[in-house]
Amino acid sequence: MTATDRPPYDAIVLAGGAARRLGGADKPAVRVGGRPLLDRVLAACAGARRTVVVAAPRPTSRPVHWTREEPPGGGPVAALDAGLRHITADRVVVLSADLPFLEEATVERLLAALHTTAADGALLTDADGRDQPLVAAYRTTALRHTLAALAGDGGNGLTGLPLRRLTAALNLTRVPDPLASFDCDTWDDIADARARIREHGHVLDEWISAVKDELGIDLDVDIRLLLDLARDAAHGVDRPAAPLTTFLVGYAAAQGKGGPEAVAEAAHKAAALALRWAEEADAAADGAATDGPGPGNPAPGPGR
Repeated sequence: MTATDRPPYDAIVLAGGAARRLGGADKPAVRVGGRPLLDRVLAACAGARRTVVVAAPRPTSRPVHWTREEPPGGGPVAALDAGLRHITADRVVVLSADLPFLEEATVERLLAALHTTAADGALLTDADGRDQPLVAAYRTTALRHTLAALAGDGGNGLTGLPLRRLTAALNLTRVPDPLASFDCDTWDDIADARARIREHGHVLDEWISAVKDELGIDLDVDIRLLLDLARDAAHGVDRPAAPLTTFLVGYAAAQGKGGPEAVAEAAHKAAALALRWAEEADAAADGAATDGPGPGNPAPGPGR
């Protein structure tokens, strides 16, 4: 079953922690790969029907619903309960806001694992095999029942309860993923994430995603096609022609249909033009353009 065949899901992102190990810094706003950590997580759960962020409102890369636990700072279980009050889907993805390497494909893996079992939830495990309950997909009904039972167990409700109290009461399946489960609790973690962005083999994808977020566009294009165009323009015309040509291709696509097909069509036209320039340059270098018949220089006819 593909992602489009599965029932819809909602998402809860917990972004209101105190970040004590970061000296109280605004952790969701800390940038990794040029993007705030919160925006990176929001991109990973972009397929959610509704996304609820439990934190004080702030600018984000896409629209979300905001809420807070009462009192603020009541801990992750209380925050999860506050977010769950705004969820209507049968499945909910629960995420912390400090996951620099989380991708939409990982969220889909969690949902698929939940769909194919009778478990109450599917969560990631980290490199040491530890459960990560804030990188997980849950059945909404199971979460509500468990939270209600926990709230009735003590005099303080859910405030201050550790997440292990919640997960201990649920039937969970586990999905190992050391990279996607990597979270940023300290400045050393932030430095490590910033370094790994350039080392894990996807720096170009990271850069394109960051640029699209910064410009507010959602467009999937054939990166290899554009790189080939830039190469052809640089070799067939002049090196500065590469960025200028790709800019003009993007502008032409925006003036037309504006989708990936328009980009591809404009790129093919520009690439063909660059190849024609290269052919003329090669002919000129061989002396054909000036010393004998060739492209653009036909043989003289009678009387000439």
